Amino acid sequence: MPEHVSAALRRLVRTRAQGRCEYCMTPEAYAPEAFSVEHILPRSKRGTSTADNLALSCQGCNNHKFTRIRALDPVTELTVPLYHPRQHAWHDHFVWLPDARRLLGISPTGRATVEMLRLNRPGLMGLREALIALGVHP
Repeated sequence: MPEHVSAALRRLVRTRAQGRCEYCMTPEAYAPEAFSVEHILPRSKRGTSTADNLALSCQGCNNHKFTRIRALDPVTELTVPLYHPRQHAWHDHFVWLPDARRLLGISPTGRATVEMLRLNRPGLMGLREALIALGVHP
């Protein structure tokens, strides 16, 4: 039987993430679908339902990540860990390009995560453009 993530733990994850997807930084308030509290290390890989293994994720990032924890870095062609919101600092792995519509991975983990989670997917870039116009991004 899967472990239950309590309402209190879900609130903690949402509060800690400040209402943003912890991968692509999209604010949930502007997303077309509610975000998920996802297991960074999936339960299928013995991940637990504890605060240090949970992240707030938009549906796109959650779907692309699925049960993956590693991916290919397109530069070094090595398999590296995906970005882990509890163990890594976001700014050590990603930067916004000058137009703020696209993310650039600046480390092997960042590059692999940008590719695997498709952090520059067209719909997400369109949403970022609208959020820039509203003055709420990045």
